[in-house]
Amino acid sequence: MYKVLIVEDSHSEMARFRDLLSKNNFEVIEATNGEQGVEMAMSHLPDVILMDIVMPEMNGFQATRKISRHESTSQIPVIMISTKNQETDRVWGKRQGAQAYLTKPVNEQQLLQTIQSVITS
Repeated sequence: MYKVLIVEDSHSEMARFRDLLSKNNFEVIEATNGEQGVEMAMSHLPDVILMDIVMPEMNGFQATRKISRHESTSQIPVIMISTKNQETDRVWGKRQGAQAYLTKPVNEQQLLQTIQSVITS
């Protein structure tokens, strides 16, 4: 069973991701902002992280950069998931360390395939 950390400040999006992943046999842990996401990544060492971008205090770009550059978490793949759909956002997300970038609303099959591809790469 893979452990997925969801970093998302929207309660409805968090519930949607939690339900989708739980029914597909993933263990889900949750953080509601970037700073908490970085802390949870370091303490729980999940197999993959789903990272929102637009969040208060520390945004997803900043959190991804911290996670991807920290010795204990640099191997954890990060999938950015956001309403921001500009090519510059995708490029910037990858430059911060994200392995993939999906745009909301995310198709269930696409999300599962993306998680599988970053975990097995």
